[in-house]
Amino acid sequence: MDKTEALTKLLRSFETYYDINRENPVEPFAAQAEFSLHDEQYFLVRSARISEADTKEFVYFATVDLLDVPTLEQLDQRAWEDGTGKVKPHKDHRNSDVVLVILAERMDPEAMALIPKLRHYKSYRHGFYGWSHYKLTAIELSTGKVAANRQGRDLKKLFSTII
Repeated sequence: MDKTEALTKLLRSFETYYDINRENPVEPFAAQAEFSLHDEQYFLVRSARISEADTKEFVYFATVDLLDVPTLEQLDQRAWEDGTGKVKPHKDHRNSDVVLVILAERMDPEAMALIPKLRHYKSYRHGFYGWSHYKLTAIELSTGKVAANRQGRDLKKLFSTII
């Protein structure tokens, strides 16, 4: 399976719950997806609101022939900066997570070893206005190997079944 087929198959699995952007994603990404959820808890009637929570997830899809360390670091930095730049923290904001999915024909062993070490976390007003986690998953299409950081382990299981 080549990068384009894998990306199309992966985006099809996301399009039910996410808003997909393939026409004009942020450079250097092939596609973006955004998930938004607003949850309310109330007692008997809507005007007796107990709590509200907003959750967002910004997903960036990259396709490369060879994933080496400089490319990985560039994609990592760009996804985190753009994703956290879209966060609008407020009192009802729970979390806004940033996810990077890399589809590579081949992965450099150094880059594969670096993936579990890449972490980002940001809290807004000491967590009172929410937080942002970072999930990273890279798939080597030639061998089917999947590498992920600690937050992205759940995606690792999902993507290994899709691709």
